[in-house]
Amino acid sequence: MDPPPIAFSLVAAGFEGVSLEQSVREEKTLMPTPEHMLAPAPKKTMGRGRKAGLVGGGIFLGLIIIGAAAGGGDEVPAAAPVAAATTTATTAAAVPEATTEPVVEATAEPAVEETTEAVAEPTTEPTEELTVAQENAVEKAADYLSFSAFSRSGLIKQLKFEGFSTKDATFGVDAQKADWSEQATKKAADYLDTSAFSRSGLIKQLKFEGFSTKHATTGVDAQKADWNEQAAQKAADYLDTSSFSRSGLIQQLKFEGFTTKQATYGVKKAGL
Repeated sequence: MDPPPIAFSLVAAGFEGVSLEQSVREEKTLMPTPEHMLAPAPKKTMGRGRKAGLVGGGIFLGLIIIGAAAGGGDEVPAAAPVAAATTTATTAAAVPEATTEPVVEATAEPAVEETTEAVAEPTTEPTEELTVAQENAVEKAADYLSFSAFSRSGLIKQLKFEGFSTKDATFGVDAQKADWSEQATKKAADYLDTSAFSRSGLIKQLKFEGFSTKHATTGVDAQKADWNEQAAQKAADYLDTSSFSRSGLIQQLKFEGFTTKQATYGVKKAGL
């Protein structure tokens, strides 16, 4: 047989990591011995000398190939550098590159310009032209308030009594811009100047004049009156015009709105 299969097996053994000596031993073991070789075809007979020469030449050629393979056994397989390069590249890739964050430049905020709003000038509404009746109602209401105190509703009634329409009378009264609490105070003082009253009696009188309960109460309390003295004065007035028993006069004063204590005080001071 030809020796090339021996060489191929030896080379392959070098790539598989098997020692060269072991490969040679295995190849020698696997090589057919002369006694096991097949007999040549009958047509071509070969002498023993020729056969021995061929076997010796094959062994010689195998030794040459084994020497060549042994000389190149120290070399690193071609695949090793690729793996090393791959490992190096992977290691290099694993190292993160230092990244520098972009520096954000501080931007100055735009200055806000102070804007002054234009102040709107007050506009005067055009005055409505009054009718003759309205002008007269305004003048008449002012005349009444100049010498007497009135409630709003009482003054409107007075102007209506003078012949003004409700609309014109109301217009004339409202044009006065009067303080009706102050008017109630004046009216209460007028009543106390001419007659004696209990607190509740005077409030009722102001309400009769058209003042609200609030305005009437404010006006009466503003007098700071001594209601005991008012009861005594009222008892004297009754005795000046008529005869009364003590208990009868007390009852009359209570009817006027005085308390029992105030009425008793007034009757006693009047001499009963």
